Amino acid sequence: MTTLAPYASHPDNSRGRLHPEPGGEMRGPRDIFQRDRDRIIHSIAFRRLRHKTQVFVSPDGDHFRVRLTHSLEVAQIGRTTARTLGLNEDLTEALCLAHDIGHPPFGHAGEDALEAALDEHGGFDHNAHTLRTLMLLESPYPCFPGLNLSWEMLEGLAKHNGPIDHPGWAMREVNTLFPLELGSHSSLEAQLAAIADDIAYDNHDIDDGLRAGLLTLEQLLTVPLVKQCWDRVRARYPDIPQDRLLRELVREQIGVMANDLIASTRRNITEARVVTPEDVRSAGRALVCFSPELAAQERDLKRFMYAALYHHPAQLAAADRARIIVRDLFRAYQQQPDLMPLEWQDDCLLDEPRRSRHIGDFIAGMTDRYAEKRHAEIFGEGVLP
Repeated sequence: MTTLAPYASHPDNSRGRLHPEPGGEMRGPRDIFQRDRDRIIHSIAFRRLRHKTQVFVSPDGDHFRVRLTHSLEVAQIGRTTARTLGLNEDLTEALCLAHDIGHPPFGHAGEDALEAALDEHGGFDHNAHTLRTLMLLESPYPCFPGLNLSWEMLEGLAKHNGPIDHPGWAMREVNTLFPLELGSHSSLEAQLAAIADDIAYDNHDIDDGLRAGLLTLEQLLTVPLVKQCWDRVRARYPDIPQDRLLRELVREQIGVMANDLIASTRRNITEARVVTPEDVRSAGRALVCFSPELAAQERDLKRFMYAALYHHPAQLAAADRARIIVRDLFRAYQQQPDLMPLEWQDDCLLDEPRRSRHIGDFIAGMTDRYAEKRHAEIFGEGVLP
């Protein structure tokens, strides 16, 4: 492993796990963050990501991304960048792999539907549900609930979008179990995982949008960042057909973003005079970020992607269908708990809000295709638009 910078997260200095594991550290020569990564990879929740929406709901094509492939791509960007910055690659990789585990079926449309269904019972937040899944719901070990991940891992997942001033019910619950200092910034590794997520979906969603025919190169070239990268690609390969250069465009943009991120982060670390991981948490701002110039360009790209791809009429129609599925399933399980698998039925006898939150846990764990299958079994084929 690359020599760690003094402000990186060192496994020997970890704050440990919530539940002691006497003797458990003898399973191979792995440190605490490497074990975290391996626990994520071997989890059921991680495997389910292969059938959860990234951009397209239940994509028919084999070449489109899903949550699992997206998470792998985020991990690749995160780990390579961590190595360059002298950060802990294993913690960064683990955070990247786990960051989307709390997403329900059908992506943000499914989350909107669960949020509405649980509105009177505290709502739903996929980031908090990631922690809930890994700390409470998936329990493969005999002596404690959850995967018993390190404090640094859980802190990084909790603060994927930055410090949390007003945590919802699910985040408050896990924070009570294992206080994660929600109001401060996270480690550099966690900050990097969050930006690697942005770099991955900013660019790979372009690739999928072009492949699906919902985006055109002409549209994309109205975005200044894309136009600059495309001009460089065409200058390097003037005699190559245009359609063969589209993926080179995506690679070019990833390189531009990653290089800017590395340079900007190094400047920020120097200016903030951080020496230890605790200096990072008390810096009062994120240190892993794009330069102001690229940050503005990246926001422009996001605005374009929302208008042209995420809110494309075909996408909105699929999202409406997805919301109907989640809404119908939630109501059905409320009215007839015996429609749920046996192991989920007992907790449906709980008082509110625990009853509805339990149903939300079940639906949030579904894959796209399992939710569609259950809806067809309960309501019949052909009832959806």
